[in-house]
Amino acid sequence: MKFIVRGGKPLRGEIELMGAKNEATKVLVASLLTDEPCTFEHFPRIGDAAITADLCRAIGSEINDAGGALTIRTKEIGASHIPSQSRKNRIPILTLGPLLARAGEAHVPVLGGDKIGPRPLDIHLDALRAMGANIEADEEGYHAKAPHGLKGANVSFRFPSVGATENTILAAVLAKGRTTIRNAAIEPEIIDMIGMLQKMGAIIEIGANRTIYIDGVPRLSGVRHSLIPDRNEAVSFACLAILSGGEVLVRGAVQEHLMTFLNAVRRIGAGYEVREDGIVFSRPGALHGIELETDTHPGFMTDWQQPFAVLLTAAQGTSVIHETVYEDRFGYTEDLNSMGADIKVFSKCLGELSCRFQGHGFAHSAIIHGPTPLRSASLRVRDLRSGIAHVIAALAAEGESVIEGVEEIDRGYERIDERLRELGADITRE
Repeated sequence: MKFIVRGGKPLRGEIELMGAKNEATKVLVASLLTDEPCTFEHFPRIGDAAITADLCRAIGSEINDAGGALTIRTKEIGASHIPSQSRKNRIPILTLGPLLARAGEAHVPVLGGDKIGPRPLDIHLDALRAMGANIEADEEGYHAKAPHGLKGANVSFRFPSVGATENTILAAVLAKGRTTIRNAAIEPEIIDMIGMLQKMGAIIEIGANRTIYIDGVPRLSGVRHSLIPDRNEAVSFACLAILSGGEVLVRGAVQEHLMTFLNAVRRIGAGYEVREDGIVFSRPGALHGIELETDTHPGFMTDWQQPFAVLLTAAQGTSVIHETVYEDRFGYTEDLNSMGADIKVFSKCLGELSCRFQGHGFAHSAIIHGPTPLRSASLRVRDLRSGIAHVIAALAAEGESVIEGVEEIDRGYERIDERLRELGADITRE
């Protein structure tokens, strides 16, 4: 499947955010912790959510997605062995906690998902082992058992991993005793999932200095919960509006979720206005270069650097991006260079501080010289986030571009082509 994009037009109008991709998949897994129905409003119909729903069905869930909300119920754990086809994304590893809590055992396949470098699982597995799980690995995946149930533990992460934080929370809510997570990730999607679990009966406190405390409870009830808006969509549409020279109201965008991004927008000379119903993005004048580093929340999100890099090709002067979260996330810059960008990638840390990739040879810093007008090209999507960067670049470029492999984009953006056409974009799907 491909997109045909004819670019060079300013985009104007309003676009509404869908529910957060990075929360939708996790709340489906969290629903496995109870035998009662869970209903999710503002739920996005995206590829990763569909893959996760199929995974839950394989476990024993019944799902009703007819209408504005999605309802899931897992009366019984019918299977604790996750099928290998579920490795299409990285969600299966998060089922370890719920399956150990309700079935006492679990078998999950190795990770899938975006091709952005390895996602080490030792942080996940060490936390679960500390809680009493016996875990063995083979070529097919991970086999875990907790014959005596999980118990609370003190867990400290060497890095505030989002997945490991979620995994430990999901395991701890039904464990015996208190679990303390230090150096935890505190992304908005995690905080909102914590609020949902509290509504289900969990006892969770968020302390200072990235510390989370969970007192295990015997059971959880069902819940009705509305997902937060997708902040990655918000950034993608903001960059598109600014780069095209148009003006777009991103309806549902939450200022508190985007503060680091909004500061970067202001620093490069772009404009935004926070309203009650969202944020309006525009380009009042010339853009100029910036230096930024990705980081865990509340830092500049790693998923934001690809669309922002496209934006920086239109900025005067030199910009620097230092990627500190994933070691292999600049492959897409080759595609932007083929469209006329001037981007060079380095293995050195080009930020204020050295990061954990220093000296390992990973190309994790980029220098962007601009402005460089973009021209049309034929592209193939490498992964979800680079895919949206391709779309943004193609819509800014003069001429007709072809983007192959858009199924990757569908994993995280619902009906992206239809929604962009409402802003005046010339984009068709074939």
